[in-house]
Amino acid sequence: MSLVQIARTNPQAPFVPLHSLDALWFQVGGTVCNLWCTHCFISCSPKNHTFDFMSRSQVRKYLDASAQYGVKEFYFTGGEPFMNRDMLDILADTLEFGPASVLSNGILISPRVAKRLHEIAGASLYSLELRISLDGFTAFTNDVIRGEGSFRKALAGVKNLVAEGFLPIITCMQSWEDAENAMVLADFTKMLHGIDYSRPRLKIIPPLRIGREEARYRGYTEAEFIAPEMLEGYDERQLLCTSSRMATDRGVYVCPILIEKPDAKLGDSLEESFVPYALRHQACYSCYLAGAICSNFAPARDEQ
Repeated sequence: MSLVQIARTNPQAPFVPLHSLDALWFQVGGTVCNLWCTHCFISCSPKNHTFDFMSRSQVRKYLDASAQYGVKEFYFTGGEPFMNRDMLDILADTLEFGPASVLSNGILISPRVAKRLHEIAGASLYSLELRISLDGFTAFTNDVIRGEGSFRKALAGVKNLVAEGFLPIITCMQSWEDAENAMVLADFTKMLHGIDYSRPRLKIIPPLRIGREEARYRGYTEAEFIAPEMLEGYDERQLLCTSSRMATDRGVYVCPILIEKPDAKLGDSLEESFVPYALRHQACYSCYLAGAICSNFAPARDEQ
């Protein structure tokens, strides 16, 4: 077997257990999206129906099951979650159980939707977070990745959320060198101040070099994988797969990143998914380096 084959399959991959079910994710938008981003790690698009929208009843089934396991928060992603016509009702249901976060491109967050989100959040004891994806602080830098017109439309969604009192987390994939971080953060902050978002929250995440990102820039190298020795002295609780699972219309998967990998499906119920998982995929290497990149908590920055 070649070095490349070893790196891609990683037969010696270490297993990690599910220590606790702290977070439950939902692929509520399936792989259906109103954008065709060139860096999308699961290749979502208007034509990708590998996973379809989850119904309100499907989500409710998992919410009811989660109550016995002490789930502390819920995340919704896609595809684009707000393409799912049940999304607002799903959020109202979820906020009966705990805090919720939605990962969105912001394009469908009209004034009406933002107002309804405000009403839903106001009726709950739990918090509602909105994460809006931008991949540049100008139309030029963003739209080359996310598509023409997406920057203007996403900013309109951000403005609508801010007008309703939300502080959306602006999430950006790092497509620049580390030395440019300070400049990029300053320019993002300046741009967001310009649309009256006075206390912007920014989350920069590393690229996941699978899906379209592999073609856009590069895939993983033969050395980018997790060997058993790499977990010695490492806090494996930084890895999302040790504290969460991903529910989809086709069953429960180990994490949001690997849903297109056949071995990532762990069962049809939450109970069936409570098994150790081998960190055999190279995308696991990005999580190893950066921690739980999908969650709200790492790495995120509040700019005053």
